[in-house]
Amino acid sequence: MNFIDGRIDMSNFVIAERHYGKLNITVGSFISICLITLAVVLPQIVHAAFGASGGAKWMPMYIPILIGGCLLGIKWGICIAVVSPTVSFLITAVFGEPMPAAFRLPYMIAELVVFACVSGLFSARIAADRRMIVPVVLLAALAGRMSFIAVAAIFDGISPLTLSDAWTQIQVGYSGLLLLFVTVPAAVTVLSALYGKYGR
Repeated sequence: MNFIDGRIDMSNFVIAERHYGKLNITVGSFISICLITLAVVLPQIVHAAFGASGGAKWMPMYIPILIGGCLLGIKWGICIAVVSPTVSFLITAVFGEPMPAAFRLPYMIAELVVFACVSGLFSARIAADRRMIVPVVLLAALAGRMSFIAVAAIFDGISPLTLSDAWTQIQVGYSGLLLLFVTVPAAVTVLSALYGKYGR
């Protein structure tokens, strides 16, 4: 178990070593798999409960990505940000209703990567001071939403997703941002406490 700037490097700490060929499951990969699964399942629940517009309004996939960045850092956060929407798209496409839609997938990956990078950049500070979680979530949300608008502006007129569509999605997603500010700090605090109690 390594310590970096006062933060436990969970990437190299083996929580349970199970051999499936040459595969070793570490804390980082285990949590990542759980968060990717959550990122695939949550949008399905939200869409079932609130309809097709529920995803844009409540932003369910963003919750696990922010948790991953805050807990695991940039490397694992980016992995979760790229894999989650891709897996969701591939699984739901089999049933004829891909989520997110194919033209929306690159935009979502780009935005989620920004969320993961910003939150992951401050993961060590969050580990040292839990009060950092809320401002980091705010900064990640602002950077991510701005990146979405920027990419939409660049490809406006080329992609089916117009700049106007992107701005509408951002306005619709205010409820989702509020949900992020409530759920992510709570989840990171609880998971960090559990790791401190059982993971050492």
